[in-house]
Amino acid sequence: MLGLPKSTEIKKVIPKSALFSKFSMNTLAREKFDADVKRITLVGEVSKNTIAINKGENVSSFFVLLVSLKQEKYDEKNIILLSKLIDQNILLILEHENKAKLAIYHTKLMTSDWKPTEEYSITLSGLDLDAVWENIVVQVGKVEIEQGKTLDEQIEKDELRNKLLSEIEKLEKKARSEKQPKKKFELATQVKSLKKQLEDL
Repeated sequence: MLGLPKSTEIKKVIPKSALFSKFSMNTLAREKFDADVKRITLVGEVSKNTIAINKGENVSSFFVLLVSLKQEKYDEKNIILLSKLIDQNILLILEHENKAKLAIYHTKLMTSDWKPTEEYSITLSGLDLDAVWENIVVQVGKVEIEQGKTLDEQIEKDELRNKLLSEIEKLEKKARSEKQPKKKFELATQVKSLKKQLEDL
């Protein structure tokens, strides 16, 4: 899958009961998970044993997990939980009917867009598995790393930028519907302050 070398392929179904047991999930959590996830299959392992690439300082291997979903609108908490199932880096293929999206948890959950399953492929590029994994995070999360920044620093900066943009949009909408001049001015001042923070980023 994903255009990965045949040597990386595995086919091992992971019973949902193993997940329930590992995380001691209560009945409600099990029902929510079961409402989203039909089947979990381990479909690949990328390591120095399966491809000709050295392990990195932090990443010695990563797994590819195919998650068959019962519905397109899933609860992200279930996907985050899945990413913690195996104590390794995991690339998730979320599949519903004939569409798929990729998901990866690296400081936070990042996902690609839905598109036909067969259109997805991942490029393994880098001198070792640390670099390969970082490049996959960049591909899935569409992260553009600025010069002099690490991947984690860039993700943190992007997240802060998105929060500021969201807050500015919310305050501007509030200011437009505000009737009292004093309150309107206060909101405009807050917006100006947030825009300054955005520029300083």
